[in-house]
Amino acid sequence: MKLVILAVGRLKESAERALVEDYLRRAKPLLRRMGISDVAVRELPESRADTAELRKRQEADEILRRIDSKAPVLLLDERGEHMTSRGFTGALRKLAGRGAKELAIVIGGPDGVDESLRERADVTVAFGRMTWPHRLVRVMLAEQLYRAGSIAAGLPYHRD
Repeated sequence: MKLVILAVGRLKESAERALVEDYLRRAKPLLRRMGISDVAVRELPESRADTAELRKRQEADEILRRIDSKAPVLLLDERGEHMTSRGFTGALRKLAGRGAKELAIVIGGPDGVDESLRERADVTVAFGRMTWPHRLVRVMLAEQLYRAGSIAAGLPYHRD
C-alpha cells in the first residue's frame, strides 16, 4: 500500500521542508512493517475563491478527485479526535490493514476543510486544540509517521 499525503498549499525550500523530507525518508523503511510500501506528498494549490466556504468546497473537490474511491482516508482537522502516538499508530495500522492500494492522509487549506471531506474520512485526527500553521502540521505529521513506524518496529524512539 502507498501512503499519499494530500496537502493544500506548497512548502517552499525551507527548514520545515527539510524536516518533512528527513522524517519521511527515515519513516519509509519502518512503515513497511505496517504494509506501507511508499510515502508520497502531493501538494495542491490553495483556492482563490472570494469566500472561505467556496475555497473549502473547491479544495475539497480537488482533493476528492485525487483520492482513489477505495482508499481509506485519515483527515487532519481541528475537530478531530485527540490521540496519543500509540493511538495514531493503531489507527494507521487499521487503515493500512484494509488492503487497499492507497491510504490517503489529508491536510486541508488555511480556511479548514469542507464537510464533504469530513464525511469521506474514515478517521479524523486533531493535533491538539491550538491552531497550527500548515507547514508545521506537515512537520508534525511526518514526525508522527516516523514515530508510528518506530513503535511498529519496537524501536526505542517512542517512550511512554
